[in-house]
Formats: sequence, structure tokens, C-alpha cells
Amino acid sequence: MKNYKLAIVGATGVVGRTALKVLEEKNLPISEYVLFASSKSAGTKLNFMGKEYVVRELNEHSFDEGFDFAIFSAGGETSKKYAPIAALKGCVVVDNSSAFRMDKDVPLVVPEVNPEEIKNNHGIIANPNCSTIQAMLPLKALDDKYTIKRIVYSTYQAVSGAGRKGLNDLENGRNGISKLEKFPYPIYNNCLPHIDVFTENGYTKEEMKMINETRKILKKPDLKITATTVRVPVENSHSESINVELEKSFELSELIETLKNFKGIIVQDDISSETHPIYPLATTANGHDEVFVGRIRRDFSVENGVNLWVVADNIRKGAASNAIQIVEKMIEN
Repeated sequence: MKNYKLAIVGATGVVGRTALKVLEEKNLPISEYVLFASSKSAGTKLNFMGKEYVVRELNEHSFDEGFDFAIFSAGGETSKKYAPIAALKGCVVVDNSSAFRMDKDVPLVVPEVNPEEIKNNHGIIANPNCSTIQAMLPLKALDDKYTIKRIVYSTYQAVSGAGRKGLNDLENGRNGISKLEKFPYPIYNNCLPHIDVFTENGYTKEEMKMINETRKILKKPDLKITATTVRVPVENSHSESINVELEKSFELSELIETLKNFKGIIVQDDISSETHPIYPLATTANGHDEVFVGRIRRDFSVENGVNLWVVADNIRKGAASNAIQIVEKMIEN
């Protein structure tokens, strides 16, 4: 079996460090790893795979030595500048930023949902937005069987999705420190209905990402979707209320079985106990790559509606693990 060479760009960030942890768990046939970061973080020493790695500074010549794959988790500007350079040198880039997601020539991939798109890459594959990724598994399962007519997203997103500064704001608030590094208002004790910048139509960029990326992944450019994305004072793992209107009628028990049988989904849905009902929690999803689904119930306000509560680790499945699963698929194929 061939041994591959993998670059991790943004290795010192929240997603980059998680990618290293996931790679240690996966033990892929990769013989050489090289870790890159900005000049600010270059020289940092990281323990990985039982040895110490010195993080290199990313520059225009970083990919001259030849790589099979690169995972980029260093923000959109870095990706726009360096991903095309890496691709020109024969490296396949899996990019975690929003830089290429809506480019018609760049596959937007969730491996359990549309792995066939991986082969259509021209050197760059985009990882969807974290909140989109976890929604895609149950939505694909339902769309394949019942055909989706409309989606209403309401998200409850953890501060880790805003990076180290977001986590600092939560921690500072907990400790009574009023200094804000990331958010316009304290996140501690608050829910902020504002993720990313506001756009001209009144939606935030995060809300538009979910709408547009869902349409692209499900190959339904005209699908009716609306979204409200909210930052909540939770450290890690995003929670989502997803209301779905379907074209076809369904038996609820059969719909639940459809979700249970979809790869990567764990159904947690037992409300029989008054004291300890079972449904997905952020603390349950933390550290896992699966998507947890519960509170599955009929929406009686429309003909074929269903409500879902969907929770996943936004740094693992929502970013690092999804990117590594894409690399894993490429190695398999």
C-alpha cells in the first residue's frame, strides 16, 4: 500500500489541533506529516504521533517538496492565497474555510452524504460549514426516502465555532471579566442571534451559508430554506432544531428507522422517563464524530412535517473529522 504525505495548514488553531488528535486515532497510511501555520505561530512545538513536530511558516514555496493531501484550517484569506498554489503542485486540498464552498467547480462534501463528488475535484475540495455538515446526514436520509419540500433551521451554536477568542469571551464572562475579544456583547448568560456579519437581506452570512450549502449538497438549487443561527454560552458542540416539510407522507416509526439506518447517525429518542428522558445533548456529542438525532416528532401544522433535534461536535464532525474522512475516502479509492 502506498504511503502518503499530508500537510496540515493552521496546525496550531482549534481545528488544526483537533485534526491532529483525530489523525492519531485514525492511523491512516500516511508516512509523512508536515505542520504549517502563520509566521506568528511558526516555531511552535507540537507532540503528535509520539514525536515532536516543529510548526513551519507557510509561504509560497511550502508545497514545492510535494504533498498528496493538505488540510487547510487557517481562514479564508490563507486558503484563497495558498490552496491554489498547493493544487498546482499536485496536492489535493481539503479546505475548511468558506473560500471555495460555493464555487461551481469545487465539490462540497460530507462523506456519508455525497462521497461521489470527491472525484470531481480539480485539486480543491471544500468542507461545508460546521452547522451545515451535521444537518446534512438526517436531511439526506429523509430526502432520499420522502423528498424534502422545505427546511426551517434554528441553530444553537457553541462558542468553539468562533475560535480561541470566542472561548476566551465565554471564560472571561464566567470569571466576571468584562473584556470582549470576539463577540459584540457578552456571550456568558446570553444568546446572540448573530453569527458572522449581516448581509443586505437581513440574514447573517452564517444563515446564508446554511441555506446555500444545503441546496448545493442536496443538488436542489430552488429548495425552500430559511435559517436563524444563534450563538449560545456552550463551549463545544452545536445543537439544531430542524423543521422539515416532506413531499411524501410517512409513518413516524418508519421515518425513525430510516434515520437509525443512515451511516453516521445515532438516534437518541426515548421520552418515556419523566425524570431522565433521552435526547441528544452537547455534552454527549462532545468528542464524537457521529451526529445525534432526537425529539423526532410530527409537525401537525403542515401535511407532511417533522421536527428533529440534531447535535454534533462542531470541531470534530463539523470541521476536522469531516476533512479527514474526505482524505480517508480518497486513499480508499
